[in-house]
Parts: sequence; structure tokens; C-alpha cells
Amino acid sequence: MSGIDFDKGAGLVPAIVQHADTGEVLMLAYMNADALQATRESGHVTFFSRSKGRLWTKGETSGNVLSLVSITPDCDADTLLVKARPAGPACHLGTKTCFGDQPGPGVGFLGALQHIVETRGEADPKESYTAKLLAKGVLKCAQKVGEEGVEAALAGAAEGDEALLNESADLLFHLTVLLKARGLKLEDAVTVLEKRHAAPN
Repeated sequence: MSGIDFDKGAGLVPAIVQHADTGEVLMLAYMNADALQATRESGHVTFFSRSKGRLWTKGETSGNVLSLVSITPDCDADTLLVKARPAGPACHLGTKTCFGDQPGPGVGFLGALQHIVETRGEADPKESYTAKLLAKGVLKCAQKVGEEGVEAALAGAAEGDEALLNESADLLFHLTVLLKARGLKLEDAVTVLEKRHAAPN
């Protein structure tokens, strides 16, 4: 990556770190050119610590590293948006973000749900419904999506809002499981939506 304006900030640019799956803003720190290069080369987000006067990789002592997904400069090339996947709390105080543990954007939880399904999918099928369902294969997962879809439709046609919301939640969960069973993710479906609804050139 070239063209970043490090001169404007005396060799540093702000780096806003965003959860790549949920869209939550995790933290704000600073990078110099060496930190940017180290981040790209290692795949772990690295900053320049103004208090320590050196490079530091997030999680170098706690193990709560930030695995790099992408880096995008802003329109003036003097601020970076870093998308990453955290291995644990992003804040040294133990909260998931440096702004506390407040819930992220509403639909952003679907990214967290994807992670939950992936994690539970590796568990013992005797202890996890998700793992048990995945162990039964794609056809069973697809059947559950069909069942939940019918139940959501019936709730929408003949029941109250609470019933519809509950059935919709079940449908989204089981759809996430089906996608995992096929080696896909919700974000893959979102990509299709983005392409369908992209603004015309």
C-alpha cells in the first residue's frame, strides 16, 4: 500500500479497527510506516505505541491478537480503516471493545452468530445441538431450514409479532447452520445481495 500521508501527523496516522464480521468498532490506535508494513507482513495488526515509543502488536502479551482482513485508507489518505478478527477482548480492560461491551450494530450480530455456529460445530454432538445437526449432514440441515421457513410464514400470516420474531430468529439460525454445512457463510449471501442492489454506474 502506498500513498499514505504520514507527514500530516508527524509520521503517524490514526488506525480505526473494526470487527470484520460484526462491524463493531474495536479500538483506535496509531500506525507509522513500519507498523503498517509489519501488519501486512505478519497478518497481525501492529501499531506504534506513543507511550512506549516502539512498535507493538496487539495481543503480544495477552494473546488477544487481531488477525488482519483488510486495510483501507480514507479519502485523504491520512486515516486507516483496519478490518480484523479478534482472538479475544480488544481492550486491555477485558471488554470486547475499547468502548465497552455494548452490543454492536443490530444486524452485525449475524456475524457473531456465524462465529458461534462455527465454534459450536466443532463441539461434541452429544453436548451441542449445532454439532449434532451438522453431524447429520446437509439434507437434515436443509430440512430444518424448510421447517423453520414454513413456521415463520405461518407466524407471519396468523400469529402476533413475538411469534413471528421468534420463528424468524430460528430460521436465521438454521440457515446459518445450513450454509456452514455447505462450506459457505452468511457473508457470501450478503455479497450476492450487494451485487444485486449495487447502484448503477
